[in-house]
Amino acid sequence: MSLSITNTTKGKLPRLPFTKMANAVLGKDYECSLVVVSSLKSQELNRTYRQKDTPTNILSFPLDTNEGEIFLDLKKAREDAPNFDRTYTNFIGFLFIHALFHLKGHDHGTKMENAEKKVRTLFRI
Repeated sequence: MSLSITNTTKGKLPRLPFTKMANAVLGKDYECSLVVVSSLKSQELNRTYRQKDTPTNILSFPLDTNEGEIFLDLKKAREDAPNFDRTYTNFIGFLFIHALFHLKGHDHGTKMENAEKKVRTLFRI
């Protein structure tokens, strides 16, 4: 597992075992990048790729079977965390795990939720 993290903002990324979480979901042969972006950038990406003209907390883009990118908006995640009855740090972990399963090819549904729950339990998220 190769995980690169780039923070393009002044926001501080919470201390979470990002590499271990990515390895648990994607396996050792996957290359993933996590990019922390501003709300302006998340809105631009959301508009371009999902036709939704609002900022979003996280986006994932599989590039091929063993490579993908995740874009995280810390400001939007902080705003959204209370809506999910989660702390900010816990919600970042929750979002990251969710994005990892999208990179793995999962779509929303019971199967994805059950798989996410196992990983969240493992990392106490």
